[in-house]
Amino acid sequence: MEIEAGQTTFEDLGLSEPVLQAVRDLGFEKPTPIQAKTIPLVLDGRDVIGASQTGTGKTAAFGLPTFTKLGQHGKFRCLVLEPTRELAAQVEEQFNLYGKHLDLKIALLHGGVGYKKQLDQLKAGVDVVIATPGRLLDHFQRKALHFRDIQFLILDEVDRMLDMGFLPDVRRIVSQCKKKRQTLFFSATMPGAIETFAKWALDNPEEISIGRRASVAETVTHGFFPVAYEQRDDLLLALLKKTDYHSVMIFTRTKAEANSITALLNKEGGFKVTPMHSDIPQKDRTKALKGFREGTFDVIVATDLAARGLDISNVTHVINYRVPENAEDYVHRIGRTGRAEQEGDAFTLLAGDEVDHALAIERYIGQKVERKKLEGFDYIYTAMLDDEAPTGDALSRRLGTLKRRRSFGRRRR
Repeated sequence: MEIEAGQTTFEDLGLSEPVLQAVRDLGFEKPTPIQAKTIPLVLDGRDVIGASQTGTGKTAAFGLPTFTKLGQHGKFRCLVLEPTRELAAQVEEQFNLYGKHLDLKIALLHGGVGYKKQLDQLKAGVDVVIATPGRLLDHFQRKALHFRDIQFLILDEVDRMLDMGFLPDVRRIVSQCKKKRQTLFFSATMPGAIETFAKWALDNPEEISIGRRASVAETVTHGFFPVAYEQRDDLLLALLKKTDYHSVMIFTRTKAEANSITALLNKEGGFKVTPMHSDIPQKDRTKALKGFREGTFDVIVATDLAARGLDISNVTHVINYRVPENAEDYVHRIGRTGRAEQEGDAFTLLAGDEVDHALAIERYIGQKVERKKLEGFDYIYTAMLDDEAPTGDALSRRLGTLKRRRSFGRRRR
């Protein structure tokens, strides 16, 4: 019988009492749709392919039933693979809460830190390993662990692993696990390479899809803000100053852009800002995320490293400094706000050379994205600001702007 969220409680799903006590400690009131659909299937021993928008409670959907089935301390029986260090650390944090009333040992394995603590944990004996593929294979090659007793294999954010080039490593890891196991597979999108991989890795899986995979959450109000390329920084500052925000995530395409915008906001003053990208040392990335969650920072400037899966609650606004080149990234980025049925806003700055990317996003999500203007901002003319053909006044403004630019160029020469 299929159980729908809203018609049941966690007590109805078949979870063990120690796990239910952890759920009560966390203040969870009722299962989300993906939890209501996934938990009974996992408890029944089924392989699962799950797809849902970010912020829907996916970690609890696979963690709670897995802990129920693991029971007490024993061998290394559960492996969770994540594409990034931050995601792995978040899952470990949540798993420690789910298992607080169970005698289960959990190890977190990822790069960017030393080996000693990880090796000591493995030597002492663990039930659950949460890992990134590269560091896990390092430990495997060192013979610090093996996969012969794996009963539960959880592959999370698989499309992100594909994007980052990890799929060959993941395939190698899966091939080392025994065939008689339960595999849980979560991916926001299912391109051809992932569908082929899923058919190879899973056994007669049940598919669960919560919401349209290419959709924007209904709780997010989003729009494109056309602007001349040279006014992008000015509009960003104006949006921040005129927006009543609690916390903002600004997404960039490159690490250099993230550093540049962080420097711009620090110079402007009035912003508690921190950058987040792969060149930042792991301890500083952890500190940045912690500070953002706790309010030490209210603006985080990030590359797509932070666009998906990170457990950052109460983000009220997302700003795309540039239009994402990949339409899927647009959905994932703006999915950082409007989570857990809260409302959020997402602004995307749109320059003339990014129109094709904007159109691709509209095709992908199946809807027109509203073009918006910031009231009171002194725009340099760009044709994108006009709903129809440029008026005489608009053309005059454009010609005046071109003359000023030419004059400025002559003075520079």
